[in-house]
Amino acid sequence: MLLSPRYKFLFVHIAKTGGTSVRAALERVRWRDPWYWLMLPCHRLSHLTGHRLGTKFPRHAHAIAAREMLPREFYDSLFKFAFVRNPWDLQVSSFHHIRRERPHYLGGHDNFADFLRWKLDPERPWQFHVDTSIERQSDYLVDLRGDLIVDFVGRYERLREDFEFACKRIGIACPELPHRRQATDRSRDYRSYYDDDLAERVASHFRDDVERFGYRFDDPARDA
Repeated sequence: MLLSPRYKFLFVHIAKTGGTSVRAALERVRWRDPWYWLMLPCHRLSHLTGHRLGTKFPRHAHAIAAREMLPREFYDSLFKFAFVRNPWDLQVSSFHHIRRERPHYLGGHDNFADFLRWKLDPERPWQFHVDTSIERQSDYLVDLRGDLIVDFVGRYERLREDFEFACKRIGIACPELPHRRQATDRSRDYRSYYDDDLAERVASHFRDDVERFGYRFDDPARDA
């Protein structure tokens, strides 16, 4: 999550949706925000207030955390945005990320199909989440009633165009999006990783995302 009081925006960072590139592109904007330099020491001292200052949030915090911690008028005045991704494509990207950087999270399953079946198995003990991609993307963006509490939801599949739109809404020149964390060991077409059963498992687990954002399995991503 990235908050800029000067430019009045809140970016909700959902993992594996291009958010690392978006954050990197907006970093220079945040450095020009005088509030940023005040937020740093406030964050260090926020434990004295029971973390009620809301000056800094975890990278993948949900929008509702910001709405609960920030003054409501201030939250409502922000341009709040996020990016989402085709759930089937996101799971392929997440698998390669874990295999490359956190292989101990694979649970002994070194191929995508076995890993995803284990990951989404309702009988698997839930002492921990394997990674954040097991969460519904919509959960990052809604309140307790399920109502959307952000102003714009862009698509990873058209990241550059939607990021440009977000920058226009913020009122800044659109910086170049750097290429970050691109996997080189995966097929560009996520559909090749699935059989019918596995595709249906993803459809079932992420039904809220599929319905809210209108994704389909046969919806190839523009970028791998």
